[in-house]
Amino acid sequence: MSELVEVFFKSSRQSKRGRSWHQHVVPYDSGWAVRREGNKRITSKHRRQDTAINKAKRLARKYKADVIIHRQDGTIRDRINYD
Repeated sequence: MSELVEVFFKSSRQSKRGRSWHQHVVPYDSGWAVRREGNKRITSKHRRQDTAINKAKRLARKYKADVIIHRQDGTIRDRINYD
């Protein structure tokens, strides 16, 4: 499962300015985590997916980025744009 997420981050495109501020909500241990696109380390960890989504939305609004929400199996469930 985490291997799918790692493959996704490695294959994601970078913006012309370098790294993007897109925030991914991904499964982590027995809960959920928010991770900036391209980062190996997580930004924050949460027990519930909805709290992780709210944190990701706040960051994405601040940096005019996207929130990419993953399912438990690592596939993408939804994408929210704050450009």
